Amino acid sequence: MRLTVDGMPVTVATGASLLDAAYAAGVFVPSLCSDPRLRPAGSCRLCLVAVAGAGALPACTTPAADGVVVRTDDPAVRATVRAVLTLLVSSLPARAFALPTELRAVCERLGVGREAFGEPAGRGGDESHPYVHLDRDLCIACGRCVRMCAEVQGTFALTLAGRDADTVVAAGAGGAWVDSPCVACGGCVDTCPTGALHEAGKANLRPIAETTSTTCGYCGVGCTLDVHTRGGQLAWVSPAKRGAVNRGHACVKGRFAHAFVHAPDRLTTPLVRRRGRLEPASWEEALARVADGLATVRATYGPDAVAMLSSARATNEENYLAQKLMRVAVDSNNVDNCSRVCHAPSAAALTAAFGYAGATNSLDDVDLVDCFLVFGSNTTEAHPVVGARIRQRVLNGAGLVVVDPRRTELAALADVHLPVRPGSNVAVFHGLARLMLELGYADEAFLRDRAEGMDALRARLDEFPPERVAMLSGVDADALRDAARRFGSATFPAIVYGLGVTEHAHGTDGVRALANLAILRGAVGTDRGAGVNPLRGQNNVQGACDMGALPDLLPGYQPVVDSDVRARFSARWEAPVPERPGMRLPEMLVAAGEGRVRALWLIGGDVLQTYPASDRVRGALAVCDLVVCHEVFPTATAAAADVVLPVATFLEKNGTFTNSDRRFQRVRPALPPPRQVRDDFTVLRAVARALGTDLGCPTPAATLDEYAALSPLFAGVSHDRLDAAGFLHWPCRSAVDPGEPALYRQRFATPSGRAVLSDVPWLLRGRSPISTIRLFSSPADDSSTTTRAA
Repeated sequence: MRLTVDGMPVTVATGASLLDAAYAAGVFVPSLCSDPRLRPAGSCRLCLVAVAGAGALPACTTPAADGVVVRTDDPAVRATVRAVLTLLVSSLPARAFALPTELRAVCERLGVGREAFGEPAGRGGDESHPYVHLDRDLCIACGRCVRMCAEVQGTFALTLAGRDADTVVAAGAGGAWVDSPCVACGGCVDTCPTGALHEAGKANLRPIAETTSTTCGYCGVGCTLDVHTRGGQLAWVSPAKRGAVNRGHACVKGRFAHAFVHAPDRLTTPLVRRRGRLEPASWEEALARVADGLATVRATYGPDAVAMLSSARATNEENYLAQKLMRVAVDSNNVDNCSRVCHAPSAAALTAAFGYAGATNSLDDVDLVDCFLVFGSNTTEAHPVVGARIRQRVLNGAGLVVVDPRRTELAALADVHLPVRPGSNVAVFHGLARLMLELGYADEAFLRDRAEGMDALRARLDEFPPERVAMLSGVDADALRDAARRFGSATFPAIVYGLGVTEHAHGTDGVRALANLAILRGAVGTDRGAGVNPLRGQNNVQGACDMGALPDLLPGYQPVVDSDVRARFSARWEAPVPERPGMRLPEMLVAAGEGRVRALWLIGGDVLQTYPASDRVRGALAVCDLVVCHEVFPTATAAAADVVLPVATFLEKNGTFTNSDRRFQRVRPALPPPRQVRDDFTVLRAVARALGTDLGCPTPAATLDEYAALSPLFAGVSHDRLDAAGFLHWPCRSAVDPGEPALYRQRFATPSGRAVLSDVPWLLRGRSPISTIRLFSSPADDSSTTTRAA
């Protein structure tokens, strides 16, 4: 649509408002009730503009139309707007003008000064919440916080209470904020235009020195955060308004959990074990101890006596360096990462079913979904920003089927909740698949043209009629039928799953069986669905695997047993790549306990805290000649190490993360690390030098460039492109490839080019798989969780 704003022609999209048109023209129009993340309300009346033939209209709620002529500088309208603002601020104390807020900026633009403000109303405040504080005297009842809580977060914790000039925001039923349903996402603080809602301890809101945009280091959603600093200290964090994934939203962790940066118990100096005790040491001594210990073990016992656990918390570039160091400087493929029992089953299954070890669709497709099947994911707690988007779609009419033993928040909202018995996942998936076929919801054309394995699957599904599935899983057979109908009849269905599927003895089988549902429906690789979407637990689970921190795969998921692949890497690295696959993490720990692994290098992996059979893990660490631990805080594993290296947090690093939907995003240092703290990138290069190896890759940017040069699926990814574009989805095969948010539109990446249905059996093995995780079983025993899953 084309219209005119202050004499300038402007083109806007259908559905745009006059306020959007004014912004597109670069014209300032004041508004205190408007936020681009919210639906327009038109309550403050500061955005009045003169429309030819219609008079004064609120720009935020008036749709743009072809040929409309708008004047934002009409003298009469300007006078009215200034009078409205003067009346509005007359009920606020003068201290409101002292704060660097949106309200003050509007006052300054319209010539309304401190003298227009009134006296304190004495309405008090609410400081009961640990993160969000309320100053009622500064509230103008614009309603933005209420709408943010309802329209974006979906918690409905806030309301406007009182009458006339005494109307203010209130939490819950009017009680203390801390007793309300508030989940501390901070959206109300970010949208408040007056400072009435502010972060605890930040009421003064003094001007900040610098703002750095980076990617959150908590979960795999990959929210973009703006980190505000003052005098080298972290002041506060806010979600980036234009964040690609979070769209100006965040959760309590990303928004408020940043005190760790300056925590008093943070590790700030290297520690070396002397006479049985960890004692402070210089970096020179610590690095020498690491290098000498690794060299001694390698020379005495061979390269495979050294093993490394890389980190899903580290950047892509650090993970790339870690695996390169092991293969070039140590001559071993004994490198794994902490996704072994969470993401690895998913990666193996998705590769077998579709071709690539990643989500089939972008999180942007959530906005199109008309039925979600959420399995094994407490999404609103574990991935709150995605959970909020799913909840909003459901509140706007999308169907929801939740399969989870617990009654989670999404389960309470679901059309169908199947409270499965733990360990029965595969049986339930097969039961749903059988019902989809029986009820006629399978896409026969898709199955004929783009899938294989149907005959074997049909034979397997004969074993899973609804009544038997009900007996095995504990769910109601009719509820199972209802779930199949809702998912099968949806126009744009999506499968979302979490660790409740993957962290099982049958994790890989579970994901394979779950993928069958999307294939049967034709809801993957087409415009008829949003595919299969794992929610990664840690921030860079996807990236750690992409970078080749795996015992059998080189960067870019290229098999280490492929001689042509090894030759290409060897030529670039100027060192031979060992051809035999290395040990997975559980095998490393078993081998350490048996004396076959003598040096363990743990990058941010608290194995004593996070893995089962901790007494055996402790024993394995105890018999090693060298245990090296990179850490931010003291941990149980660090306490058992021989060398502890204090490393930087994500707020102090430069590089990239890759989120759950295969999206590369930049990580930028907002703060310098403490004086004696180094990032993992610097540590890895220093150890390699001490071992007599130059890893090259002098900077994170150069490291990603080397990775791209060796990995065809990632050839177009670079820091320069990410800085310009904000993000890139892989596959991204060249410098002009925009990336692929949705995969397999032309063909699947399997050898046949077809999606592969799986007839995996349901195996109880005599006991519930959840109770039979045996970390220290023999590597040859595929009842081991990790051996089976990987």
